[in-house]
Amino acid sequence: MTDYGREPQFGVFATPNADNADHLMRVATLADERGLDLIGIQDHPYQRRFLDAWSLMAVLLARTERVRVFPDVASLPLRQPAVLAKAAASLDVLSGGRFELGLGAGAFWDAIGAMGGPKRSPREAADALIEAIAVIRAMWSDERSVRVDGEHYRLAGVRPGPAPAHPIGLWLGVLGPRLLGELGRSADGWVPSSSYVPPEKLADKHARIDEAATEAGRDPAAIQRIYNVLGTITGGESRGFLHGPPTQWIEELTGLVLEHGMDTFVLGTEGDDLAQFATFADEIVPAVRQAVDAARTR
Repeated sequence: MTDYGREPQFGVFATPNADNADHLMRVATLADERGLDLIGIQDHPYQRRFLDAWSLMAVLLARTERVRVFPDVASLPLRQPAVLAKAAASLDVLSGGRFELGLGAGAFWDAIGAMGGPKRSPREAADALIEAIAVIRAMWSDERSVRVDGEHYRLAGVRPGPAPAHPIGLWLGVLGPRLLGELGRSADGWVPSSSYVPPEKLADKHARIDEAATEAGRDPAAIQRIYNVLGTITGGESRGFLHGPPTQWIEELTGLVLEHGMDTFVLGTEGDDLAQFATFADEIVPAVRQAVDAARTR
């Protein structure tokens, strides 16, 4: 059993369909008004039906008042990291500290290549992500000028700024041992999806993060564990993990906190169903908070 003792947080995973922009605004309003913590936006610039994630996130932040927004996760090969860091800091300043940064090494390499991006091997993608973390941290620093020497990314005496309005969480959507280790050493959060990392696979990946964090002198509990939970909230019988009535969701999410080490849940549903998002916010979220508090008190 793994429980890092962090306060649970909750959000929604919104699909940036260009032909459904009005619905996206309704999703954001619901998340903001119902007290959810996060809105996650997938970043696939090569998907012709999708809006640009960064343009959309700016609008969502302008249309909301309290909910935080993050790319879930940003496509590094198509986002130069020094400029990405400046964009993230700018959104954070403009929103009063409501932006976090999810970052991935890249996927769908043929599509990335078709847009003029690099087609990297797994090792090259990992190298580039590690260099990008150093670049982003440098661009968020209060140093007069910064330098980073890398094979994929370099800074040569650039002056960083503006500073973010709050310590932006740098969250990595990574799965392999090497990058999980880097996450433990230098990042603030881990963003897996339930479809790729089911509960039975979480423990091994937590262990890799925690070992690297401890070796680097960091507290593993300081690293946020964000789970994209992709499923269906139903009014009937269970159809398996994350497909069932609210009582099942309450039990499963509580178990994910207390037994599997996750602390933040970003719900994705078919068609970004507003009724399911409302049930999640109104019924499931408060019940999970209460159940976690009760179990920890005992």
